[in-house]
Amino acid sequence: MPDSPVRPREDEFADFYGPYIAAAEEPLLRGLEGDGEAWRALLATVPPDREGYRYADGKWSVREVVGHVIDAERMFSVRTMAFARGDRSHFPSFDENAYAAASGADLRTLADLAEEFSAVRAATLLLLKSFDEGTWDRRGVASGYEFTVRSLAWIIAGHSRHHREVLAERYLP
Repeated sequence: MPDSPVRPREDEFADFYGPYIAAAEEPLLRGLEGDGEAWRALLATVPPDREGYRYADGKWSVREVVGHVIDAERMFSVRTMAFARGDRSHFPSFDENAYAAASGADLRTLADLAEEFSAVRAATLLLLKSFDEGTWDRRGVASGYEFTVRSLAWIIAGHSRHHREVLAERYLP
């Protein structure tokens, strides 16, 4: 496995992503692999009658949380790849609530979503492992903020961990 990138500096991402970056485990690539394993283990414990559970009105269901993590990882990965390739386009924000509502995640089984998550995570890891040392410092603009390739990789990891912990704490007592 290639060396994982070091944790990004504060000038490499928008401030509101700081908690996700802080939550990501080191070394990053190994942490992402472990996070994927932890997701698979957690989702395997969810009884079928709990898949549609929402801990409060207006909150996503278990299935929708998983669908959101899949969607977000794909969005961050596309930006990561684009910036790694030198794309100077400005990538717009995405409305996670609109995406969740349109995803159809609640109409799918959790087993199906878990399989998709595993495939997305495998693709993310293959992309990140393909980068040479100089690639991690490349920059691009998303949601009106400048990010490095490195920071997006760390955001993927921390965002995933955050939602896995929320699922474990609030949905699956």
